[in-house]
Amino acid sequence: MKTAIVVAALLSIAGVAQASDLKSCALPTSVTPAPAEIPPPDEIHPDVPIAAYLLALYWSPESCRSAIPESDKAIQCQANSFGFTVHGLWPNGPDRVHPRYCRMSPPMSPATVKANLCMTPSPWLLQHEWQAHGTCAWDTPEAYFKKTRQVRERLKVPDLDPGPDGTMTAGEIRQAFISRNRGVAAEGLNVRVKQGRLTEVWVCMDLKFKWAACRGGNGPADAVVVTVTPKR
Repeated sequence: MKTAIVVAALLSIAGVAQASDLKSCALPTSVTPAPAEIPPPDEIHPDVPIAAYLLALYWSPESCRSAIPESDKAIQCQANSFGFTVHGLWPNGPDRVHPRYCRMSPPMSPATVKANLCMTPSPWLLQHEWQAHGTCAWDTPEAYFKKTRQVRERLKVPDLDPGPDGTMTAGEIRQAFISRNRGVAAEGLNVRVKQGRLTEVWVCMDLKFKWAACRGGNGPADAVVVTVTPKR
């Protein structure tokens, strides 16, 4: 009952995302940007060259089920029912160390946060992604999220249906992307699994943002059975 009351209250003040947004979703009439992040010293890597890019997609039902800190409970898990949401667009390095926290940045404007909440429904995560990844290749958060949106809109992202047993194989998850996207191959998809449950799918690209093989592996083999939290 308490959850229903919270959702109803949020929806009663919700605005509809602008038509130019990735998709319409229920948003509060005003949002508060997250504070600037203080990066951990051992994660600051401004001098690592960019060798590739990666679009990381959260499976939002699992994010909400496990209550990961990156999710916004009200926007992501109560007022809306998302499938895949954008975790971030990441510049990757030539090996296991990647460009990260390339410069300090103040909090983003409320307008920039709100414009991207239907794509990445968490003010904290938007600030984090801009600081941790966007600052390494873009001049402004607006430019970073514009590119993120362009990549996401080019990708036909499936809504997964795990069926009555709540599972899919890793190969079925990959095939859901491959069947909808010319040029996306199995080796260009990294299915991310934690404790047997689907958490993310990483879609890999080259320096020109063309679909490419992933440099860090592809996750479990096609035959591996994965629990997929269903959309509510």
